Amino acid sequence: MTSDAFQPSRRSDVAPFIAMDVLSEAASIEASGRNIIHMEVGQPSAPAPKAALRAAEDALKHGRLGYTEALGIKPLRAALASHYKKTYGVDVPAERIMATTGSSAGFNLAFLAAFDPGDRIVLTAPGYPAYRNILKALGLVPVEIEVGAETRWSLTPEHLREASQGGPVRGVLVASPANPTGTMMSAEALEALILYCEDEGIWFISDEIYHGLDYAGEQKTALETSQNVIIINSFSKYYCMTGWRIGWMVLPEQLVRPVERIAQSLYISPPELSQIAATAALDAVQELEAVKDGYAANRALLLKGLPEIGLDRLLPVDGAFYIYANISRFSSDSLEFAKHMLHEAGVAATPGVDFDPVHGHEFLRFSFAGSHGDMKEALARLSGFLK
Repeated sequence: MTSDAFQPSRRSDVAPFIAMDVLSEAASIEASGRNIIHMEVGQPSAPAPKAALRAAEDALKHGRLGYTEALGIKPLRAALASHYKKTYGVDVPAERIMATTGSSAGFNLAFLAAFDPGDRIVLTAPGYPAYRNILKALGLVPVEIEVGAETRWSLTPEHLREASQGGPVRGVLVASPANPTGTMMSAEALEALILYCEDEGIWFISDEIYHGLDYAGEQKTALETSQNVIIINSFSKYYCMTGWRIGWMVLPEQLVRPVERIAQSLYISPPELSQIAATAALDAVQELEAVKDGYAANRALLLKGLPEIGLDRLLPVDGAFYIYANISRFSSDSLEFAKHMLHEAGVAATPGVDFDPVHGHEFLRFSFAGSHGDMKEALARLSGFLK
């Protein structure tokens, strides 16, 4: 047998997650002794809530950690059900809630349970690159629709009608607040899109990972409109628990058992320690709102400071902790521009081509999840770099 037979699968031929490549390159530069301001990844600089850390410490001291139910421990699922009632006024049975190994596992499970190979799923461009990469790896077809200012960077039923001319649309994935733009759909636009999907028999997947991080307008869960939607969320962003790899799903009743069966074989269960910590984190609202106040201060600083140094074409920053900035007055190649900025200014940001292969060469995404001091220093460095 020749070595040519031992090749990677076709499904593995997905694009790299450029934000992670930038992080790796920034780490290499830091290892040489240089200071880098990290604005490339959406990672809170704050630690997990104190209550979560105490719960994890107690669990490590007093118990054996093991497998849990594939759906997750009952206290966490019950606490999440209470969260939906308190936060949104929505009644969700704990039996329809599932803990996952981060939101990434939630996307895998949703795609596997709801779709068959070859199914077409609509996404926005710009949008989170892992969506399209996971879909492609699973033999599904991402249908990326360019959105712009005329719809406030949101999908509409008309977009879906146009997309269906190329073949049946089986699913739609929407994030609000969105990554990389930080924009949010209005309550009316979100409701109209969900109802259209329900009428047409299209699965609606709502990525609500940035819920809690809203600065303009009122966030709405898709569950307020329909119980047939698939909700994916995580403790990574608002709850500052990226490294704990813990998230959750809210599933329509008919998908609970299929998702559970798939998860039993793919993951067995999410880490028990992370589930215990996450249960406690749900009660740490006061501490987490103080962290959010820091993001709000960073947002205000950058929305004032970036235009003053020439980056004055910014998308609306309603939520999350990102600014999506047009750099076309300086460069038409965001990949090279980001590389030079990293090496010359010591500021790491993500090229827009990670989020939009067509128009992303004119954009950079800046994360403002870091410290206020870092944001001030970033502006000073960028000012010198852009002169």
